[in-house]
Amino acid sequence: MSTGFRPGEVAELAGVSVDTVRRWVDSGRLASTTGSGGRRVIDGPDLARFLAAMAPASAPAPVVARSARNRFPGVVTRVVKDRVTAQVEVQAGPHRVVSLMTREAADELGLVPGARAVASVKATNVVVELPGER
Repeated sequence: MSTGFRPGEVAELAGVSVDTVRRWVDSGRLASTTGSGGRRVIDGPDLARFLAAMAPASAPAPVVARSARNRFPGVVTRVVKDRVTAQVEVQAGPHRVVSLMTREAADELGLVPGARAVASVKATNVVVELPGER
């Protein structure tokens, strides 16, 4: 269920401006094609690889006085399935969200790298910290 993304959609998913996406395309960092009407289109699997590669290798800088929302729109970057379960990774801006689900659910949803997805997080216990100087 791979799809193409317009630069505005890529900007929203990556947490950057549309101008930044255009610069990525113009510089060759992110591949695009020309779709109907002459508009740029970024292929889903290409976007998934790009977002996974640009994700921070280590923890991002501490955030002070902000709590994450519980819905993370993004792009599926990886799906690993065995006979019963599936591990699905979604890159939502700077956040990598990993979900464990049944293989049947992943198959029914058509989750493949490049597919648009929203990771909804619901927990009975969520810890919010305000890091400061030690």
